[in-house]
Amino acid sequence: MTDLKKVAGLAGVSRATAARAFASPGLLRRDTLERVLAAARELGFRPNRLGRQMRLQTTNLIGVVVPNLLNPVFAEQFQAMEQAARARGYNLLLATTDYMADRESEVVEDLLRQRVDGLVLTVTDARSSDVLQALAREATPFVLAYHQPENPRYSAVSVDNRAGMALATRHLLAAGHRRIGMVAGSALQSDRARLRYAGYQEAMHAAGLAALPLIEMPAHTQADFAAIEPWLRGPQAPSALLCSNDLLAISLINALRRNGWSVPQQLSVMGFDGIALGSQVHPTLCSVVQPIAELAHTVIDQLLAQITGAPPVTYCLPCRIQPGESIRPYEDTTHDALA
Repeated sequence: MTDLKKVAGLAGVSRATAARAFASPGLLRRDTLERVLAAARELGFRPNRLGRQMRLQTTNLIGVVVPNLLNPVFAEQFQAMEQAARARGYNLLLATTDYMADRESEVVEDLLRQRVDGLVLTVTDARSSDVLQALAREATPFVLAYHQPENPRYSAVSVDNRAGMALATRHLLAAGHRRIGMVAGSALQSDRARLRYAGYQEAMHAAGLAALPLIEMPAHTQADFAAIEPWLRGPQAPSALLCSNDLLAISLINALRRNGWSVPQQLSVMGFDGIALGSQVHPTLCSVVQPIAELAHTVIDQLLAQITGAPPVTYCLPCRIQPGESIRPYEDTTHDALA
């Protein structure tokens, strides 16, 4: 890793001044501090936060990184974590990444500079994340939320994304649907979406049916009717659609209805998350429920255990189907008029 001397040289300050930027940033002029931090970002430098000089005291701060707060699942998670952390004497610092992997590194660096004692992370792809690899090397306490990592050095709390979407697919199969599709944002931007698509494929193949290619939306939580319209025409059009998250499902239902489609009469739609909003819309949303509050409390408990020296542990919580009006049993009249 780049050393502090190189950072000081690039910023045009002494090594002692560069050290103060990380140890006591309030003692520096703002322009000096900004030059040092910019140089550190450019060189990929961060002092080892677990070094002796940085372990003399704790801040009782936890950094939280989520893709965004537009998706209520992350807002509900943050609220539950904040309550759990406050009860244990901790406060949360929040940052968002908008599903951009390069921003994940930036926001994690910023949180670590604020001396957080640990991190709760929802990243783009846990398997290939450079950020997670660096945190694990440095033994920085962190817990992944919603991920199912393959690396045993990563602590995580999630549901089984693959099994959950397989459960949803079987629910639609039991209702008589055979032409079932799945809608998600870019699969390259979410390992959860890829696992859920794999679960859908698994259940379709187990039923002796062909799985459709993933129908990708430009955004993870907002449907684009133009992107899905070509799939809705012809004799092989789906009678039901699974969505990778609830907000996308709600957005899709609205887009369909604005364009003359009736849900669930012409097309059944099912979500994944179990957010509270799903029971307040019309039609009410059928969904795979993640126990968001339980997940949030487990994440905080696991992170605080790591901070005190416990090893990483992975928890997989059970999920269930929440019935809703957005799906109905299949009837072989759905697409006749539009075929």
